[in-house]
Amino acid sequence: MNLLSPTGPLGLAVMFLRTRVDRAGAAGRRGDLGASAIEWVVITAMLVLIAGGVFTILWNKIQATANGINTTPAAPGP
Repeated sequence: MNLLSPTGPLGLAVMFLRTRVDRAGAAGRRGDLGASAIEWVVITAMLVLIAGGVFTILWNKIQATANGINTTPAAPGP
């Protein structure tokens, strides 16, 4: 499954953020800045969640790779 497809988790988040950004822009043009501020908070929260998820995935991959490194010293030769 492609992560950016509309049915994937990342694609769904991107579609949600695009909708929120469009609504926030429209609210600013209408002069409804209070709602716009709240929507920017929602957008920022979504971006923080996405960044946290990406960080967690990368951290787990780095940890798995680091744990796979053989650190025992080689036996001395004759």
